[in-house]
Amino acid sequence: MYADFQFEIYLNGLNDVVPSLPTDLTRLEALARERLPQEAYDYIAGSAGTGDTAVANREAFRRRRIVPRMLRGVTDGDLTTRVLGAELPAPLLLAPVGVLRIAHPEGELAVARAARSLGLPMILSTAASYGMEDVAEVAGPRWYQLYWPGDRDLAVSFLERAAAAGYTALVVTLDTFTLAWRPGDLDNAYLPFLRGIGIQNYLADPVFTAKAGADPIAHWAGVFGNPGLTWDDLEFLREHWDGPIALKGIQQTDDARRAVDAGMDGIVVSNHGGRQVDGAVASLDALPIIAHAVGDQIEVLFDSGVRTGADVLKALALGAKAVLLGRPYVYGLALDGEEGVRHVLRCLLAELELTLRLSGHDGVAAVSAESLHEER
Repeated sequence: MYADFQFEIYLNGLNDVVPSLPTDLTRLEALARERLPQEAYDYIAGSAGTGDTAVANREAFRRRRIVPRMLRGVTDGDLTTRVLGAELPAPLLLAPVGVLRIAHPEGELAVARAARSLGLPMILSTAASYGMEDVAEVAGPRWYQLYWPGDRDLAVSFLERAAAAGYTALVVTLDTFTLAWRPGDLDNAYLPFLRGIGIQNYLADPVFTAKAGADPIAHWAGVFGNPGLTWDDLEFLREHWDGPIALKGIQQTDDARRAVDAGMDGIVVSNHGGRQVDGAVASLDALPIIAHAVGDQIEVLFDSGVRTGADVLKALALGAKAVLLGRPYVYGLALDGEEGVRHVLRCLLAELELTLRLSGHDGVAAVSAESLHEER
Protein backbone atom coordinates (compact mmCIF):
# COMPACT_ATOMS: atom_id res chain seq x y z
CA MET A 1 0.00 0.00 0.00
CA TYR A 2 1.17 3.52 -0.77
CA ALA A 3 0.60 4.55 2.84
CA ASP A 4 3.42 2.24 3.92
CA PHE A 5 5.80 4.93 2.69
CA GLN A 6 5.35 6.72 6.01
CA PHE A 7 6.55 3.67 7.96
CA GLU A 8 9.51 3.34 5.60
CA ILE A 9 10.45 6.90 6.52
CA TYR A 10 10.01 6.29 10.26
CA LEU A 11 12.06 3.08 10.13
CA ASN A 12 14.84 4.86 8.27
CA GLY A 13 14.80 7.37 11.09
CA LEU A 14 16.03 4.64 13.46
CA ASN A 15 19.28 4.82 11.49
CA ASP A 16 19.26 8.63 11.56
CA VAL A 17 18.17 8.82 7.92
CA VAL A 18 15.63 11.52 7.12
CA PRO A 19 14.02 12.32 3.76
CA SER A 20 16.23 14.40 1.49
CA LEU A 21 13.20 16.48 0.45
CA PRO A 22 10.21 17.73 2.46
CA THR A 23 7.16 15.50 2.69
CA ASP A 24 4.98 18.62 2.72
CA LEU A 25 4.94 19.11 -1.03
CA THR A 26 3.89 22.74 -0.72
CA ARG A 27 7.40 23.51 0.57
CA LEU A 28 9.11 22.38 -2.64
CA GLU A 29 8.49 25.52 -4.64
CA ALA A 30 10.52 27.73 -2.29
CA LEU A 31 13.41 25.25 -2.35
CA ALA A 32 13.30 25.05 -6.14
CA ARG A 33 13.39 28.83 -6.31
CA GLU A 34 16.68 28.78 -4.40
CA ARG A 35 18.12 26.09 -6.66
CA LEU A 36 17.06 27.17 -10.13
CA PRO A 37 18.27 30.10 -12.23
CA GLN A 38 15.80 32.97 -12.01
CA GLU A 39 14.57 32.64 -15.58
CA ALA A 40 13.99 28.89 -15.23
CA TYR A 41 12.09 29.28 -11.96
CA ASP A 42 9.94 32.09 -13.35
CA TYR A 43 9.10 30.06 -16.43
CA ILE A 44 8.04 27.02 -14.39
CA ALA A 45 6.26 28.76 -11.53
CA GLY A 46 4.97 31.80 -13.37
CA SER A 47 1.40 32.60 -14.29
CA ALA A 48 -0.45 34.88 -16.65
CA GLY A 49 -0.84 38.53 -15.71
CA THR A 50 -1.10 39.19 -11.99
CA GLY A 51 -1.25 35.50 -11.09
CA ASP A 52 -4.86 35.89 -9.99
CA THR A 53 -6.02 32.65 -11.63
CA ALA A 54 -3.33 30.59 -9.93
CA VAL A 55 -4.37 32.10 -6.59
CA ALA A 56 -8.02 31.32 -7.34
CA ASN A 57 -7.12 27.70 -8.05
CA ARG A 58 -5.67 27.28 -4.57
CA GLU A 59 -8.45 29.23 -2.88
CA ALA A 60 -11.03 26.94 -4.49
CA PHE A 61 -9.36 23.94 -2.85
CA ARG A 62 -9.23 25.69 0.52
CA ARG A 63 -12.95 26.45 0.43
CA ARG A 64 -13.77 22.76 0.13
CA ARG A 65 -13.35 20.91 3.41
CA ILE A 66 -13.27 17.13 3.79
CA VAL A 67 -15.92 15.72 6.13
CA PRO A 68 -14.53 12.64 7.94
CA ARG A 69 -16.92 9.80 8.75
CA MET A 70 -16.30 7.31 11.57
CA LEU A 71 -16.78 3.55 12.14
CA ARG A 72 -16.95 2.79 8.43
CA GLY A 73 -15.05 -0.50 8.51
CA VAL A 74 -12.20 0.87 6.41
CA THR A 75 -9.28 -1.56 6.45
CA ASP A 76 -7.52 -0.37 3.31
CA GLY A 77 -8.02 2.02 0.43
CA ASP A 78 -8.41 0.90 -3.16
CA LEU A 79 -6.92 3.54 -5.44
CA THR A 80 -7.19 1.60 -8.70
CA THR A 81 -9.25 3.14 -11.46
CA ARG A 82 -9.83 2.89 -15.19
CA VAL A 83 -9.29 5.97 -17.33
CA LEU A 84 -9.67 6.15 -21.12
CA GLY A 85 -9.47 2.38 -21.33
CA ALA A 86 -6.33 2.07 -19.20
CA GLU A 87 -6.15 0.39 -15.80
CA LEU A 88 -4.31 2.72 -13.44
CA PRO A 89 -2.94 1.88 -9.99
CA ALA A 90 -4.18 5.27 -8.78
CA PRO A 91 -6.24 8.14 -10.20
CA LEU A 92 -3.10 10.12 -10.95
CA LEU A 93 -1.25 11.04 -14.13
CA LEU A 94 1.77 13.24 -14.71
CA ALA A 95 0.55 16.32 -16.53
CA PRO A 96 2.28 17.41 -19.73
CA VAL A 97 4.94 19.96 -18.84
CA GLY A 98 7.36 21.11 -21.51
CA VAL A 99 11.00 22.20 -21.54
CA LEU A 100 11.89 20.13 -18.47
CA ARG A 101 15.58 20.31 -19.26
CA ILE A 102 15.57 23.80 -17.76
CA ALA A 103 14.78 22.12 -14.42
CA HIS A 104 17.25 19.22 -14.69
CA PRO A 105 19.61 17.96 -17.43
CA GLU A 106 17.72 14.65 -17.73
CA GLY A 107 14.37 16.42 -17.99
CA GLU A 108 11.59 14.25 -19.36
CA LEU A 109 13.77 11.14 -19.25
CA ALA A 110 14.05 11.33 -15.46
CA VAL A 111 10.31 11.99 -15.14
CA ALA A 112 9.46 9.05 -17.38
CA ARG A 113 11.60 6.67 -15.33
CA ALA A 114 10.07 7.82 -12.06
CA ALA A 115 6.52 7.47 -13.42
CA ARG A 116 7.32 4.01 -14.78
CA SER A 117 8.57 2.84 -11.36
CA LEU A 118 5.09 3.49 -9.96
CA GLY A 119 3.09 2.38 -12.99
CA LEU A 120 1.68 5.86 -13.56
CA PRO A 121 1.13 7.32 -17.03
CA MET A 122 3.27 10.22 -18.09
CA ILE A 123 1.66 12.60 -20.58
CA LEU A 124 4.50 13.80 -22.77
CA SER A 125 4.32 17.37 -24.02
CA THR A 126 4.83 18.32 -27.64
CA ALA A 127 7.14 20.95 -26.11
CA ALA A 128 9.35 18.34 -24.45
CA SER A 129 13.09 18.92 -24.40
CA TYR A 130 13.69 15.29 -25.42
CA GLY A 131 12.09 13.65 -28.44
CA MET A 132 9.06 11.43 -28.00
CA GLU A 133 10.94 8.36 -29.24
CA ASP A 134 13.77 8.87 -26.73
CA VAL A 135 11.30 9.25 -23.87
CA ALA A 136 9.36 6.17 -25.00
CA GLU A 137 12.48 4.03 -24.58
CA VAL A 138 12.55 4.65 -20.81
CA ALA A 139 8.85 5.25 -20.12
CA GLY A 140 6.14 2.96 -18.84
CA PRO A 141 2.50 3.84 -19.61
CA ARG A 142 2.55 6.94 -21.79
CA TRP A 143 0.14 9.36 -23.36
CA TYR A 144 0.95 12.10 -25.83
CA GLN A 145 -0.10 15.74 -25.54
CA LEU A 146 -0.52 17.65 -28.78
CA TYR A 147 -0.03 21.34 -29.30
CA TRP A 148 -1.83 21.35 -32.62
CA PRO A 149 0.49 23.15 -35.06
CA GLY A 150 -0.57 25.39 -37.91
CA ASP A 151 0.88 22.89 -40.40
CA ARG A 152 -1.53 19.97 -40.80
CA ASP A 153 1.12 17.74 -42.33
CA LEU A 154 3.23 18.31 -39.23
CA ALA A 155 0.27 17.52 -36.98
CA VAL A 156 -0.24 14.21 -38.75
CA SER A 157 3.46 13.43 -38.50
CA PHE A 158 3.42 14.06 -34.74
CA LEU A 159 0.44 11.75 -34.32
CA GLU A 160 1.94 9.00 -36.45
CA ARG A 161 5.23 9.17 -34.57
CA ALA A 162 3.47 9.06 -31.21
CA ALA A 163 1.43 6.02 -32.20
CA ALA A 164 4.51 4.24 -33.53
CA ALA A 165 6.35 4.95 -30.25
CA GLY A 166 3.60 3.36 -28.16
CA TYR A 167 1.72 6.37 -26.81
CA THR A 168 -1.77 5.04 -26.21
CA ALA A 169 -3.95 8.11 -25.60
CA LEU A 170 -3.97 11.63 -26.99
CA VAL A 171 -4.45 14.79 -24.93
CA VAL A 172 -5.05 17.88 -27.07
CA THR A 173 -4.35 21.18 -25.33
CA LEU A 174 -6.82 23.79 -26.57
CA ASP A 175 -5.95 26.82 -24.46
CA THR A 176 -2.43 27.55 -25.71
CA PHE A 177 -2.81 28.39 -29.37
CA THR A 178 -0.72 31.43 -28.47
CA LEU A 179 1.37 32.27 -25.42
CA ALA A 180 -0.26 34.42 -22.75
CA TRP A 181 1.05 37.64 -21.24
CA ARG A 182 3.47 36.26 -18.64
CA PRO A 183 5.27 39.08 -16.85
CA GLY A 184 7.91 36.87 -15.25
CA ASP A 185 9.13 35.60 -18.62
CA LEU A 186 8.78 39.03 -20.18
CA ASP A 187 10.81 40.71 -17.45
CA ASN A 188 13.56 38.15 -18.02
CA ALA A 189 13.16 38.38 -21.81
CA TYR A 190 13.24 34.60 -21.66
CA LEU A 191 11.48 32.11 -23.89
CA PRO A 192 13.26 28.73 -23.91
CA PHE A 193 11.97 27.74 -27.34
CA LEU A 194 13.89 30.57 -28.96
CA ARG A 195 17.01 29.13 -27.36
CA GLY A 196 16.38 25.70 -28.84
CA ILE A 197 14.90 24.11 -25.68
CA GLY A 198 11.48 22.51 -25.99
CA ILE A 199 11.45 22.15 -29.77
CA GLN A 200 13.14 18.74 -29.86
CA ASN A 201 10.03 16.99 -31.19
CA TYR A 202 10.03 19.48 -34.05
CA LEU A 203 13.73 19.17 -34.81
CA ALA A 204 13.38 15.37 -34.98
CA ASP A 205 10.40 15.48 -37.30
CA PRO A 206 10.92 14.82 -41.03
CA VAL A 207 8.03 17.07 -42.08
CA PHE A 208 9.33 19.94 -39.98
CA THR A 209 12.96 19.61 -41.04
CA ALA A 210 12.00 19.38 -44.72
CA LYS A 211 10.32 22.79 -44.48
CA ALA A 212 12.44 24.55 -41.86
CA GLY A 213 15.36 25.51 -44.05
CA ALA A 214 18.33 27.21 -42.43
CA ASP A 215 16.39 28.74 -39.50
CA PRO A 216 14.40 26.06 -37.64
CA ILE A 217 13.60 28.33 -34.71
CA ALA A 218 11.98 30.90 -36.97
CA HIS A 219 10.04 28.10 -38.66
CA TRP A 220 8.92 26.81 -35.25
CA ALA A 221 7.63 30.27 -34.39
CA GLY A 222 5.61 30.22 -37.59
CA VAL A 223 3.93 26.87 -37.00
CA PHE A 224 3.45 26.74 -33.22
CA GLY A 225 -0.15 27.29 -32.30
CA ASN A 226 -3.22 27.29 -34.48
CA PRO A 227 -5.73 30.00 -33.49
CA GLY A 228 -7.97 29.22 -36.45
CA LEU A 229 -9.05 25.82 -35.10
CA THR A 230 -12.76 25.16 -34.61
CA TRP A 231 -14.86 22.27 -33.35
CA ASP A 232 -15.18 21.05 -36.93
CA ASP A 233 -11.44 20.32 -37.01
CA LEU A 234 -11.79 17.54 -34.44
CA GLU A 235 -13.02 15.24 -37.20
CA PHE A 236 -9.60 15.58 -38.84
CA LEU A 237 -7.97 14.67 -35.56
CA ARG A 238 -10.07 11.53 -35.21
CA GLU A 239 -9.16 10.50 -38.74
CA HIS A 240 -5.49 10.41 -37.78
CA TRP A 241 -5.58 8.95 -34.27
CA ASP A 242 -7.04 5.54 -33.48
CA GLY A 243 -6.88 5.68 -29.69
CA PRO A 244 -8.83 7.68 -27.09
CA ILE A 245 -8.74 11.47 -27.28
CA ALA A 246 -9.16 13.95 -24.42
CA LEU A 247 -9.50 17.71 -24.83
CA LYS A 248 -7.56 19.73 -22.26
CA GLY A 249 -8.55 23.24 -21.25
CA ILE A 250 -12.33 22.84 -20.87
CA GLN A 251 -13.80 25.34 -18.39
CA GLN A 252 -17.39 25.73 -19.53
CA THR A 253 -20.38 23.40 -19.80
CA ASP A 254 -21.25 24.16 -23.43
CA ASP A 255 -17.69 23.34 -24.47
CA ALA A 256 -17.88 20.09 -22.50
CA ARG A 257 -21.12 19.16 -24.26
CA ARG A 258 -19.58 19.97 -27.63
CA ALA A 259 -16.71 17.62 -26.81
CA VAL A 260 -19.33 14.91 -26.20
CA ASP A 261 -21.08 15.73 -29.48
CA ALA A 262 -17.73 15.58 -31.31
CA GLY A 263 -17.19 12.01 -30.11
CA MET A 264 -14.28 12.76 -27.81
CA ASP A 265 -13.49 10.24 -25.10
CA GLY A 266 -12.49 12.62 -22.34
CA ILE A 267 -12.00 16.20 -21.25
CA VAL A 268 -9.54 17.76 -18.83
CA VAL A 269 -11.06 20.56 -16.79
CA SER A 270 -8.07 22.88 -16.67
CA ASN A 271 -7.02 26.50 -16.84
CA HIS A 272 -3.39 25.52 -17.51
CA GLY A 273 -2.49 26.14 -13.89
CA GLY A 274 -3.28 29.83 -14.32
CA ARG A 275 -0.72 30.28 -17.09
CA GLN A 276 -3.02 31.42 -19.88
CA VAL A 277 -5.89 33.72 -18.79
CA ASP A 278 -5.51 36.06 -15.85
CA GLY A 279 -8.72 36.39 -13.84
CA ALA A 280 -10.17 33.11 -15.14
CA VAL A 281 -12.52 30.84 -13.22
CA ALA A 282 -10.79 28.42 -10.84
CA SER A 283 -10.76 24.96 -12.36
CA LEU A 284 -12.09 23.34 -9.18
CA ASP A 285 -15.08 25.72 -9.27
CA ALA A 286 -15.78 24.74 -12.87
CA LEU A 287 -15.36 21.00 -12.25
CA PRO A 288 -18.63 20.03 -10.50
CA ILE A 289 -20.76 22.05 -12.90
CA ILE A 290 -19.13 20.44 -15.92
CA ALA A 291 -19.18 16.94 -14.42
CA HIS A 292 -22.90 17.28 -13.72
CA ALA A 293 -23.57 18.59 -17.24
CA VAL A 294 -21.92 15.67 -19.06
CA GLY A 295 -22.69 12.86 -16.60
CA ASP A 296 -21.21 9.59 -17.76
CA GLN A 297 -21.20 10.55 -21.45
CA ILE A 298 -17.50 11.39 -21.34
CA GLU A 299 -14.66 10.88 -18.87
CA VAL A 300 -13.78 13.97 -16.86
CA LEU A 301 -10.21 14.54 -15.73
CA PHE A 302 -8.87 17.52 -13.81
CA ASP A 303 -5.80 19.67 -13.29
CA SER A 304 -4.76 23.13 -12.05
CA GLY A 305 -3.72 23.83 -8.49
CA VAL A 306 -3.24 20.25 -7.23
CA ARG A 307 -0.57 20.14 -4.52
CA THR A 308 -1.53 17.40 -2.02
CA GLY A 309 -3.25 14.06 -1.65
CA ALA A 310 -6.16 15.85 0.00
CA ASP A 311 -6.48 17.99 -3.13
CA VAL A 312 -6.79 14.83 -5.21
CA LEU A 313 -9.59 13.54 -2.99
CA LYS A 314 -11.45 16.85 -3.34
CA ALA A 315 -11.22 16.77 -7.13
CA LEU A 316 -12.47 13.19 -7.22
CA ALA A 317 -15.37 14.12 -4.95
CA LEU A 318 -16.39 16.89 -7.34
CA GLY A 319 -16.56 14.62 -10.36
CA ALA A 320 -13.06 13.96 -11.70
CA LYS A 321 -12.16 10.41 -12.71
CA ALA A 322 -8.46 11.17 -12.30
CA VAL A 323 -6.14 14.09 -11.64
CA LEU A 324 -3.14 15.43 -13.53
CA LEU A 325 -0.23 16.60 -11.36
CA GLY A 326 2.04 19.32 -12.74
CA ARG A 327 4.32 21.77 -10.96
CA PRO A 328 5.05 19.70 -7.79
CA TYR A 329 6.79 16.95 -9.73
CA VAL A 330 8.75 19.56 -11.68
CA TYR A 331 9.99 21.04 -8.40
CA GLY A 332 10.99 17.54 -7.32
CA LEU A 333 12.84 17.12 -10.61
CA ALA A 334 14.69 20.38 -10.09
CA LEU A 335 15.75 19.40 -6.57
CA ASP A 336 16.74 15.76 -7.01
CA GLY A 337 16.18 14.52 -10.55
CA GLU A 338 14.45 11.17 -10.95
CA GLU A 339 14.53 10.50 -7.21
CA GLY A 340 12.93 13.87 -6.58
CA VAL A 341 10.05 13.10 -8.91
CA ARG A 342 9.59 9.68 -7.32
CA HIS A 343 9.59 11.25 -3.86
CA VAL A 344 6.83 13.67 -4.86
CA LEU A 345 4.68 10.92 -6.33
CA ARG A 346 5.12 8.57 -3.37
CA CYS A 347 4.30 11.34 -0.90
CA LEU A 348 1.17 12.39 -2.77
CA LEU A 349 -0.08 8.80 -3.17
CA ALA A 350 0.59 7.96 0.48
CA GLU A 351 -1.25 11.06 1.62
CA LEU A 352 -4.14 10.32 -0.72
CA GLU A 353 -4.53 6.78 0.59
CA LEU A 354 -4.30 7.87 4.22
CA THR A 355 -6.75 10.73 3.69
CA LEU A 356 -9.23 8.39 2.05
CA ARG A 357 -9.08 5.93 4.92
CA LEU A 358 -9.10 8.53 7.69
CA SER A 359 -12.14 10.23 6.17
CA GLY A 360 -14.05 6.94 6.01
CA HIS A 361 -13.64 5.88 2.37
CA ASP A 362 -12.52 2.39 1.38
CA GLY A 363 -11.40 3.56 -2.05
CA VAL A 364 -11.64 6.26 -4.65
CA ALA A 365 -14.97 4.87 -5.90
CA ALA A 366 -16.57 5.71 -2.54
CA VAL A 367 -15.80 9.43 -2.76
CA SER A 368 -18.70 11.73 -3.65
CA ALA A 369 -19.86 15.31 -3.26
CA GLU A 370 -21.15 14.33 0.20
CA SER A 371 -17.51 13.86 1.23
CA LEU A 372 -17.02 17.65 1.18
CA HIS A 373 -18.35 20.78 2.80
CA GLU A 374 -17.98 24.09 0.98
CA GLU A 375 -17.30 27.17 3.03
CA ARG A 376 -18.96 30.39 1.95
